[in-house]
Amino acid sequence: MMQLLLRFLIGGAVISLFAMLGDIVRPKSFAGIFGAAPSIALATLALTARTEGVEYASVEARSMIVGAAALACYAAISSRAMWRGIASVPVITGAGLLIWLALALAGGFLLRAIS
Repeated sequence: MMQLLLRFLIGGAVISLFAMLGDIVRPKSFAGIFGAAPSIALATLALTARTEGVEYASVEARSMIVGAAALACYAAISSRAMWRGIASVPVITGAGLLIWLALALAGGFLLRAIS
């Protein structure tokens, strides 16, 4: 129960900071970048480091980085394909998700190989 309360407090504080940063940044379309996901990730990492140790938290952080890189590739490929009108939105989204999954899994295997 204490972990949930800490996660709530840390997440809420960081969300507020990101919301303030989003209000400062121009254009306002960038405000979504500073939404809840980064704060939840930071709160989770802080609690993981406290309960499981910093080594375990570092593995989790590297996994988050790989997932974010795969997501960036998905967004770049999907948006470019949609702008060009190569296929329908559901087809592009499905193909992009498969690409994201392949990149995320490959990154995960790579992390395990070098660790």
